[in-house]
This record gives sequence, structure tokens and C-alpha cells, in this order.
Amino acid sequence: MRHWSRRGAVAWLLWPASLAFGVVTAVRRFLYKIRILGSKHPGVPVVVVGNLVSGGSGKTPLVLWIAELLKAQGLKPGIVSRGYGGAAAAKGGEPREANIASDPAEVGDEPILLARRSGCPVWVAPDRVAACRVLREKHPECDVIVTDDGLQHYALARDIEICVVDGRGFGNGFLLPAGPLREPRSRLRSVDAVVLHGAAGMDGYPMKLEGDKLVRMQDARDVRPAKSFAGQKVHAVAGIGDPKRFFLHLARFGLKPVPHPFPDHHPFSAGDLDFGDEVPVVMTEKDAVKCKRFAQANHWVFPVNASLDPAFGRWLLEKLSGSKAA
Repeated sequence: MRHWSRRGAVAWLLWPASLAFGVVTAVRRFLYKIRILGSKHPGVPVVVVGNLVSGGSGKTPLVLWIAELLKAQGLKPGIVSRGYGGAAAAKGGEPREANIASDPAEVGDEPILLARRSGCPVWVAPDRVAACRVLREKHPECDVIVTDDGLQHYALARDIEICVVDGRGFGNGFLLPAGPLREPRSRLRSVDAVVLHGAAGMDGYPMKLEGDKLVRMQDARDVRPAKSFAGQKVHAVAGIGDPKRFFLHLARFGLKPVPHPFPDHHPFSAGDLDFGDEVPVVMTEKDAVKCKRFAQANHWVFPVNASLDPAFGRWLLEKLSGSKAA
């Protein structure tokens, strides 16, 4: 929302509501802290990857990176997500498994991407405790759970908290609905680690997204260097938290993107990608999950991978080892 970027008239008009939101948030967290409200632990270490702002910040690529790190150590991670944008995310929704055959309208776009890229079991539900329980019942070999989002889901007890901060920072610094914050910035002092995705001016582990190839959506065998499209006009489609970041990434390879930003988790239809010409349409991997069924010959996906300071991996494994020992 536009008013989240600055403290203008709309933000100040909503400021009293954000104060009320802050009080409710603080009281709720305090009640969990003193155990009036109960948290449940699934019985294996839980790593929560979340953020403070509303919208995407790079959590999903980080979850994939962590899953690969854990698998390389011989662990068998499972992944839990709310499944935002899918029917399973509705309040009271039963846990559902997300896999490559799932419908994004049912389980959301990110869980399908997580399942396809990680090879790990992925379960979604608004109640992450229930999702963890079913995940462990169906996959008893799972010995660590990574949650995509859920920093504010205190009903799920966790062993490690990681907060992602992206280049947008904290907007105008106000809580919802006057600003983008789900919790005050002071919450960073209580998390175990901060990962900086293009953010500056604060301490944390740097992360960047890397990718240099385009994959034709109708034929995944057709993989081409992004620079082979240099000088060409392309329709750049992004329904993510920060579409501008995607457009700039394409431009670095010499492409000439015509930006088409959509809201995060937008439920794409064929008409959204009909621009009246045969110019290549390039989209994010998360958006491609929802567009595969009506992909055309000129539709391309731009996959990316997270790259992190090796010190972060060493820290996480050491922290996780201590958690398991405890």
C-alpha cells in the first residue's frame, strides 16, 4: 500500500488504529511468554523464517537454502507454510500436503515451489501446530521442521527464529494498518539471527538472489542465458512483495523490461499475460506456478537461488546442534 512508504495524511489518519494493533500484539505475545496462552512443540527442532513487514521479503528462497543445507548434513527436513493465497489458508482449514501436482488455488503458490525445489515434504495450514503434527505423522523420518513465515505464530514453539529484512526496510515505521509492520522493529532484538536481503545500515547476515538463465515454461529443457535476451524488450511480470527488485534484476542482463507489477500472491489468469504481441513474457518462479496451465510459447520463467555468507550456515548448524542436545 502506498501510504506504508511515508508518514503522510493517510498514515497519520490510521495511526490510532496502529496503536491499538500494537497493544493487542504486545498483550498477545506477553500472554504466550507467561504461558497463559499455550505454545506446542512438535518434538523436533523448529526453525522459523519470518519477517516483520507485511508482504514478501525473500523468505521462501531462504527456506530453500536452509533445506538444502540441512539435507547436505544428512538431516531430513520438512517444511510448513500457511499456504497464503490458497483455500487451505482459510481460517479453520485442515492441513494439506503441497506437491508438484497440487493446485495453487488450494495450497498457495510458494508451497508448490518449495515442494518442487526442495524435494522435502511440505504441509500447509493456518494452524502451523496442526500442520507440524500431520507432517510428523505422515513423515516420521522428518527430524527438523522449517517454517516459511510464522514469526508471529506464537502457538508454535520454536527453537530458532530468523528474521528477513529486505531493501524496503520498515516502510514508514508504523504498525498495521498505518504502516507495514506486524510487530515493532524492537522485535529484532529477540530473534536469533537477522538476514539482510538488500537491506543496509544494520547488523545481519547478507543474502542475495542469484540467477542468470531463462527457462521456457512450455518446455523446461529449453534453458537460455539471460544475456542472450540482451537488448530485447520483454514483458516483465511480478506478483511478489517487491516487483521492482525483479525488474531491476532483469535489466542488469541488458534486457529491456516493460514492468507489469501485480499484488503479492496475485491469482493470475490468462488475460493477465495477454499484452497483444509476441514479445517474450518473463516472470518469477513463484508466479509461474500459477501460470503453467495457460503458458504460451513466449512465456519464460527466471529462477533464482539464495546466496548467503557461509558464516550463516555455520552459525545455523551450531545453533541447531545445541537445540537438539538440549
